[in-house]
Amino acid sequence: MKESGRKQGTLSPCAACKLLRRRCAHDCVFAPYFPADEPQKFASVHKVFGASNVNKMLQELPEHQRSDAVSSMVYEANARVRDPVYGCVGAISSLQQQIDSLQTQLALAQAEVVHMRMRQFSSESANTTASSPAAKSFFSMDMHVDQANIGGSLWSC
Repeated sequence: MKESGRKQGTLSPCAACKLLRRRCAHDCVFAPYFPADEPQKFASVHKVFGASNVNKMLQELPEHQRSDAVSSMVYEANARVRDPVYGCVGAISSLQQQIDSLQTQLALAQAEVVHMRMRQFSSESANTTASSPAAKSFFSMDMHVDQANIGGSLWSC
């Protein structure tokens, strides 16, 4: 039976102890989170944060929060390895720009749908009620999207 990278009878060092070239103790704080079969996971965390700092962070946290903390450290470390200057902030910024662009595209598409429906409604109404001048001026109103002020009101007449 295996227990987080440790074989029965002998101790297989966790990825952290293996990288640090030390004996993996039975109560090793790294062992549950950095198994021997995932050496790159600890290598990137060690490169960015240092083993001593990771050890301190894990020791200060309650056990039920440590797994989430390790996941966050691994994500940040991998982002720092890919982009040493901005790390995950660069990824977040890129995703925020994509969201802004997609929201603008969505607003423009929604505006176009409303505009097309108004034209359709206008043409249907003009065919059935060619009566009052007020109705004609209402249905001939042309709506457009103010792209410079897309965050505020979408419509101006």
